[in-house]
Amino acid sequence: MSQEFAGKGDPRKLIELMWGKSRAPRRGPKPKASLEDIVAAAISIADSEGIEAVSTRNVAEAVGISPMSFYTHVPSKAELHDLMLDQVTAESAARPDDWPTMNWRQRMTFIAEDAWHFYLRHPWIVQFQTHRPILGPNTMASYEVALSALEGLGLDEIEMDLSVTALHNYVLGAVRDAARAQTVLEATGMTDDEWWPSIEPFLADVDFSPYPLASHVGRVAGETYGLGDPERAFRFGLERFLDGMAMLIERKKQQHVT
Repeated sequence: MSQEFAGKGDPRKLIELMWGKSRAPRRGPKPKASLEDIVAAAISIADSEGIEAVSTRNVAEAVGISPMSFYTHVPSKAELHDLMLDQVTAESAARPDDWPTMNWRQRMTFIAEDAWHFYLRHPWIVQFQTHRPILGPNTMASYEVALSALEGLGLDEIEMDLSVTALHNYVLGAVRDAARAQTVLEATGMTDDEWWPSIEPFLADVDFSPYPLASHVGRVAGETYGLGDPERAFRFGLERFLDGMAMLIERKKQQHVT
């Protein structure tokens, strides 16, 4: 599995493409494919075949143009990757209808659960290192939604930003196990529940007595959810994260009172 990272392309050209600043009207016949078509095709390929399959040739073929014509729309694959990341983030850039009636904990739970399902729909995004932010319109809209979950709680700007970052980092870390489980299933054709019985007989002769706590807890956990339950672990960790946020918010309230 390759490791990709955002921000490798030409920043000026990328900003122009993301914000529609470089799309002057052209004379002559209408192009066979638009930039939106190319980005959508690349996302579709990544969803079905992985980010490694997003080549200039594959994307060009998907929209019915030549590989050379691809470069009249996008300077390189580096800019295409960033355009893909911003475009797909549009899925997380909208508030639900009942947002006004939700409290901060419900809102942050929504954001976390939405991100969890988002990553599982597009597992190739988990491979990207986005240390350099994608400052496109959809990414900014998603950030706006996340910040609005904490608006009016007494947190300062840095605390709001760090809280959103911490939540995102938690979800991304938690979802990796679920994404790996799907990858292993596709690679081996065997579920974890099917794999465990194949090695269990060979453990009978192993002496686990030096590890009494690990043996006991591991046995109970194994009887409860097998090799693991990524979604259950995600929800447990999310509740503990929100408990910590509640303490921070309460402390800020007390500071304002005094």
